[in-house]
Amino acid sequence: MLSQGGLLRLWQRWSLWGLMLLLLGLVLGTLVWLAGRFEASQVQDRLERDTAAAVDDVRLGLARNVQSLQALQYNDPTPGSWTVDAIEFLRNHRELLRVEWHQPNMSLVAKAHSPFRPQAFEWQGQIRAEPDAQLACTLAKRANGPAYSGSYFLPQVTGLGLEVLELCMPLISHGALKGYLVATYALGDVLADMVGRQLTRSQEVSFIEPDGTRLVLHGSARRGTRMFTAQQLVNLPGNTMVLRMDSWHGDPGVYPNLMTALVTLMSIALVSVTVLLVKDTRLRLSAERDLADALAFRKAMEDSLLTGLRARDLQGRITYVNPAFCQMVGFSAAELSGHSMPAPYWPPDLAEEYQQRQDIRLAGNAPPREGFTSVFMRKDGVRFPVLVIEAALINAQGLQTGWMSAVVDITEQRRVEELSRTSQDRLQATARLATVGEMASLLSHELNQPLAAISSYATGALNLMQFGELEGADLDMALRRIAEQAERAGKVIKSVHDFVRRRGDAREVVAPQALLDAIMPLVQLQARKLGVQVQTQMAPTLPPVLCDRTMVEQVLLNLARNAMQAMDQPGITERVLVLRVAVAGANFRAAQATGWLEFVVSDRGPGIPPEVAERLFTPFFTTKLEGMGLGLSMCRTVIEQHGGFLGFEANYPQGTVFRFTLPTG
Repeated sequence: MLSQGGLLRLWQRWSLWGLMLLLLGLVLGTLVWLAGRFEASQVQDRLERDTAAAVDDVRLGLARNVQSLQALQYNDPTPGSWTVDAIEFLRNHRELLRVEWHQPNMSLVAKAHSPFRPQAFEWQGQIRAEPDAQLACTLAKRANGPAYSGSYFLPQVTGLGLEVLELCMPLISHGALKGYLVATYALGDVLADMVGRQLTRSQEVSFIEPDGTRLVLHGSARRGTRMFTAQQLVNLPGNTMVLRMDSWHGDPGVYPNLMTALVTLMSIALVSVTVLLVKDTRLRLSAERDLADALAFRKAMEDSLLTGLRARDLQGRITYVNPAFCQMVGFSAAELSGHSMPAPYWPPDLAEEYQQRQDIRLAGNAPPREGFTSVFMRKDGVRFPVLVIEAALINAQGLQTGWMSAVVDITEQRRVEELSRTSQDRLQATARLATVGEMASLLSHELNQPLAAISSYATGALNLMQFGELEGADLDMALRRIAEQAERAGKVIKSVHDFVRRRGDAREVVAPQALLDAIMPLVQLQARKLGVQVQTQMAPTLPPVLCDRTMVEQVLLNLARNAMQAMDQPGITERVLVLRVAVAGANFRAAQATGWLEFVVSDRGPGIPPEVAERLFTPFFTTKLEGMGLGLSMCRTVIEQHGGFLGFEANYPQGTVFRFTLPTG
């Protein structure tokens, strides 16, 4: 146990330490309090300066507007010219809602409303703050200068309202009063447009009345634990308002800009650094585990892809390939890694072409986003088509480090496309044969006429020769008629033969008249049987079209035959088929430029009912008992393959109009 003296010394030592700690706390507390007072005074002084600057901005803006309003009366304008200048003035000054020109007796001469708020006075009508405006004009006349009225509330159709202020400026000419200019200010827009934006980013600025009533508010201050306020009077002729600026700040920082803070901060820093090191180590280990999981997941995802992935650096060397790419070309990742150009999967005869394309890529020209087709060669020498989509490889710093390619084997796709193309060709040929089969009876009837005429002319000539009455002129005429009829029969047979057999693999440049001439013999066959009058209309000097001639001829023939069959009904007396070709107009959906021709097939039939129109182009849908329902569907497919559009609309007064477009050659 300690003796009484030891206890006394222990108490004295702890008392000294306690006194020192108390003194240190008092010193630190005093320093913090003084620093806080100093910071608060600095904030308040800065706010006072900002408020004074805002008041100067408002006064200067109002003074400039007065000068601009005076310029409206320059050269004694007429009410019309004044209105035009006033509207332009309001367009450049959002804070003004309207400007009015009054006679000395306050009768209205002209007025202009702001284009930004054209309905600001819709609810006010004729009821306005006339006493305030007249009082402002009286003050303006007495002071021989501009005067302002008191502010008032202007309701709006949206249910809200505006706080507005009237400015009255007398118009003095040669010492005589010529009238007044009355301008209406929106106080909210005055704050928004006249107070500097740097002042309203961290403060709230408002107009208040002398009794403290807040009129308008602008700006948005960041909220804090302490609010600072400054007010300045805005003395205007005839009116006095108060501009108030509020700013929120947090409590001043501990020991700001003082050497005393260093000792405390260093002590805190030692403990904080240790804590942060422990925390950082834990975070680093957690991040490493997450990174390993992410890499494993990405590796599993890349290995399971069916699309080949290939990465190359800026020198063209392969830096990464996934298993799908290796399986596609037959080379292992080790064989491809680091390999430069030419790549081992390039066909030898195409290596030079691929090398040039690669040089363009390495020069910085980005490839198309939709990709490009190419041919690769497997390790066993088998070639296969691929679709390559390349994009720039960007690292975490935003710098390009190479190129990333996605490679898709399109062998199966090409095979399917070829089968589809072959099926389409067979379907086209079948449709043409079906069309000719339906017209077989018409062909026999049409061919009987020229053959009968040939037989008659030949028999007559033989009879005349037997009786010795045949002269040279008669023989010449008979032979000419026989030749004409033979040529007529030959044209019919040739048009059918060409329609059935002709099929070009490539598109060609064809004159529009040639397309119509090719189908006219077949159209005339059915037209004569059904009693249909065929009219062709073609604009002069039309450019040729670029198309598959046989397929477009089939479209024209199919539309013409459908139109004639639609008119083959009882009660339809005016049977007119119109075939028209012209430059496609801007009102047609497929015509976006002048490089299109429009083909029109119109009839005078009963039209297309709405329930049929919805399914008209649906495959295998037909209203004919013997039809297959493929004609119109095939026609639309052919036109869309040419980049055009096939549509229909009602004909006036009755019938249907089919239109389609083809590109010019």
